[in-house]
Amino acid sequence: MRNSPFWWIFIGFMVLLDVYFFHVLKVITTNASARTRLFIHTGYWVLSIGAIVILLLLPYLHFEKQAKLAKSTIFALIAGLFFAKVVASLFFLIDDVRRGIQWAGTKLFFSPKSGDVASTGETISRSIFLSWVGMLAGSGLFGTLVYGFGNKHRYQVKRMKLNYPNLPEAFKGAKIVHISDIHSGSFSDKQAVMKGVQKIMDEKPDLILFTGDLVNNVASEMDDYMDVFNKLSAPLGVYSTLGNHDYGDYVEWGSPAEKSANLERLKQVHAAMGWRLLMNEHVVLEKDSQKIALLGIENWSDKARFPKYGDLRKAYTGSEDHTFKILMSHDPSHWRAEVCESYRDIDLMLSGHTHGMQFGVEIPGLKWSPVQYVYNEWAGLYEKDAQKLYVNRGFGFIGYPGRVGILPEITVLELA
Repeated sequence: MRNSPFWWIFIGFMVLLDVYFFHVLKVITTNASARTRLFIHTGYWVLSIGAIVILLLLPYLHFEKQAKLAKSTIFALIAGLFFAKVVASLFFLIDDVRRGIQWAGTKLFFSPKSGDVASTGETISRSIFLSWVGMLAGSGLFGTLVYGFGNKHRYQVKRMKLNYPNLPEAFKGAKIVHISDIHSGSFSDKQAVMKGVQKIMDEKPDLILFTGDLVNNVASEMDDYMDVFNKLSAPLGVYSTLGNHDYGDYVEWGSPAEKSANLERLKQVHAAMGWRLLMNEHVVLEKDSQKIALLGIENWSDKARFPKYGDLRKAYTGSEDHTFKILMSHDPSHWRAEVCESYRDIDLMLSGHTHGMQFGVEIPGLKWSPVQYVYNEWAGLYEKDAQKLYVNRGFGFIGYPGRVGILPEITVLELA
């Protein structure tokens, strides 16, 4: 990536953005004292150049496992600074378009006399108002991202009752805890994670279901956390599936055998914690002599960049006679693409994957995240005819070490 033309085009764009942003900064600091201007302008370039240098060096710096959070935090700060400048520059661009239209109108539709603004070569002044609005918008975005660092372990319990007329009587009132996207490779605060696990156990669930992405890349990321997540237990069991990150697809392996061995090690991790990993298969859950089917498939996505490891036909075969079915499938795009089309007797599908992009707004009357422009179903409950999908917002985090608006989630579903 760092040697690709795209990488250097991106670095070049960052430099141009810095120059453009600085031009506006000079305008709005015109009335400041010379000492203040020197301090602001020097500080700006020290910060901007430092960010680019660190970004260039970051891939070559090797961090200990304990310092990985520091690396991701530094990267998030640089990315946040970049996006803040992009947002601010959108307002600057609006002003530049306004000035360009005004200048063109003056040139095309008026015949200025000697001494007029247009004839003396003076430029149309920049709007200080729009410049300040841009600065405030960019600063607000950056400040919000920094604030979000403190939210990465603020586990939110979401409770929901799901009604099904075909649910066997013995399972009415059953409590399912659904978690997803642990991403253990991102963790650095074991006690904070343990508090999240304790929140799950405090719910006294009948069944615990995990829908994939236990790690970021490699099975060894769970070494320090197996004694945390093995605390999860429930009368009907703990069941799990794999997500796109669990296959090691985002790591350069020495050989296919090495990659395969990593996946086998991860399967052993699930087993050692007492989790029943479902690999394109189903199990029958029994309570008071009544039964329901629980299906679990490997990762299956309708998005081209993610491979399809899952085989729902294989998992479904043999479950046809059970009146109620739950499917665990990591990627929510699977629901609309295959489940609703070909498996209409699957009553409930549980997914994760999106994290709600770890950024958005969820208040009464408004639910928004940039991820909704990629995924139709990205957080919470969705229904189509008699079928339901629940998308968990994720227990952990990856990339950006924080959460803004979309908090880490523990879902408690009561069947009725």
